[in-house]
Amino acid sequence: MKKIVYIVTDRNRTALHVGMSADLMKTLDFYKKMPNLFFDSAQQLTRLVYFEEFRTEAQALSRFKTVSRFTRAQKERLVRACNPDWIDLTIGLDFENMHIHQINNQSLLPFAAM
Repeated sequence: MKKIVYIVTDRNRTALHVGMSADLMKTLDFYKKMPNLFFDSAQQLTRLVYFEEFRTEAQALSRFKTVSRFTRAQKERLVRACNPDWIDLTIGLDFENMHIHQINNQSLLPFAAM
């Protein structure tokens, strides 16, 4: 099972939170449903700005520990290296999940009609 190390931030980029998850979309949905769990209402962690995918949990855990120890400046450099405009990457992930779901449903339709 794939593991993902990610960084989420609020709309003003004041907080950078590093996390690890097996189901990134479910984790991000949790952040949106429980906005005040970790921070106050002004710092709702709703923007995914960085993520890495790993094949094993050991690799992901090692990377998570490393990135967690980064200073704020190091985390910002990491994000800017692959997301210079700090756009919310969940938009692309949502589209990818919807597209895969549509392909799976479309491929099932002809067989169901027979």
